[in-house]
Amino acid sequence: MTAHQEAQAPSVSGGMGLFERFLSLWVVLAIVAGILLGQFAPAMPEALSRFEVAQVSIPVAILIWAMIFPMMLQIDFTSILGVRRQPKGLFITTSVNWLIKPFSMFAIAWFFLMVVFAPLIPAERASEYLAGAILLGAAPCTAMVFVWSYLTRGDAAYTLVQVAVNDLIMLFAFAPIVVFLLGVSNIQVPWDTVILSVVLYIVIPLAAGYLTRQAVIARRGSEWFDKVFMKRIGPVTPVGLIITLVLLFAFQGEVILANPLHIVLIAIPLIIQTFLIFFIAYGWAKAWKVPHNVAAPGAMIGASNFFELAVAAAIALFGLQSGAALATVVGVLVEVPLMLALVRIANKTRHHFPTADATTAATAKG
Repeated sequence: MTAHQEAQAPSVSGGMGLFERFLSLWVVLAIVAGILLGQFAPAMPEALSRFEVAQVSIPVAILIWAMIFPMMLQIDFTSILGVRRQPKGLFITTSVNWLIKPFSMFAIAWFFLMVVFAPLIPAERASEYLAGAILLGAAPCTAMVFVWSYLTRGDAAYTLVQVAVNDLIMLFAFAPIVVFLLGVSNIQVPWDTVILSVVLYIVIPLAAGYLTRQAVIARRGSEWFDKVFMKRIGPVTPVGLIITLVLLFAFQGEVILANPLHIVLIAIPLIIQTFLIFFIAYGWAKAWKVPHNVAAPGAMIGASNFFELAVAAAIALFGLQSGAALATVVGVLVEVPLMLALVRIANKTRHHFPTADATTAATAKG
């Protein structure tokens, strides 16, 4: 990338809010706060855990909806009409997200957690960590990818198309993929439990987000929705996430204090998976001569995770005290540093890709 291009590239501080920039730090602080809460005030998380309906924790469900709903508000499904632009980019994104990523995550996590680290992790706990990794692999990024798209000077409108299509596929593909891979791992989860999780944490927030978006825009306009409404509701997600993590680690404190090495061991396959998926999608886009402003965000969608959904599903399926929930939180912990590293790689390799203008001209000429 030339000096002029570097000067034009968005800065990390300009593209990310305080929460996104320091997400890993907030997670570490949530771990500390949760462990202290569990050690010195164990009655509080235990009392909250009693409020359940059909084995669904009501306080946790409210917190999870608070995490997910503002993200669903961002999805404009009318953008799907733009699918005809750069169909190669969309084909790569959806193929990597749903035909490669869940299965590569399973293979990598199984190899490390069940084979390489077998002497260090009890078999039952390793299976739970594997389940958490599977949930991360089946949930490609929905919201943070807009930040990564901005930082790589991606086509914002086309990124919206990719995310909207991805969310529609998630409605139908998440449950079958999760049940299949958990079954392969000899981790039995009833279908009705998985479907309930999909309804609670994908269908309802997605429908509510769509209806709220349409109603607010119809009443106040798109500009007010983007510049006022979204700014007001935006802080709900980080607050919900941090409180959920504090509660989760209040239950997980004993496990972490007894096995701090487990955090590092879980992180290793997640890190390998992130880089692998990015380079598969990014390399494929380069081979197909997809312009950089489509290729970079498309590769970021698969490389990053919809960790809010993964955390929600892990808690719903296995409980707050499960290794699966802990594994999904490790995914939150490592995501931002990894994605920022991939942003730098994407920006430094921009010159290897055609520009959007060049691709448009070549298509018109053809």
